[in-house]
Amino acid sequence: MSTNGNSPLLNTFACVRCGLTVTANAPDGTRRNHCPSCLHSLHLQDECRSRMIPISIAVLRTGEWMIIHRCTRCGELTSNPICGDDNQLILMRMAVRPLAQPPFPLEAFGDL
Repeated sequence: MSTNGNSPLLNTFACVRCGLTVTANAPDGTRRNHCPSCLHSLHLQDECRSRMIPISIAVLRTGEWMIIHRCTRCGELTSNPICGDDNQLILMRMAVRPLAQPPFPLEAFGDL
């Protein structure tokens, strides 16, 4: 899609999960590769072209939050910065999941 000479080129893509039309430019001007509504992405590496599902949040030493995606076909993991308009409820659910569903019984803390 082209625009006039004064406007930047607006790139969009359709979300592979929810179908939302997403602008590739996030509100802060950075490029995005995931849907701000459901946080799913498309695996573009190695021509896999499968859906990347958001599985976790990582926090860098700088305090920046990253979404960890896993490919539904090949299992590759990737990390991508969150964007200011990403679904905050889904981000928080992923961030607290390790505390809400630990891989060990919480009763073990009573013996410490």
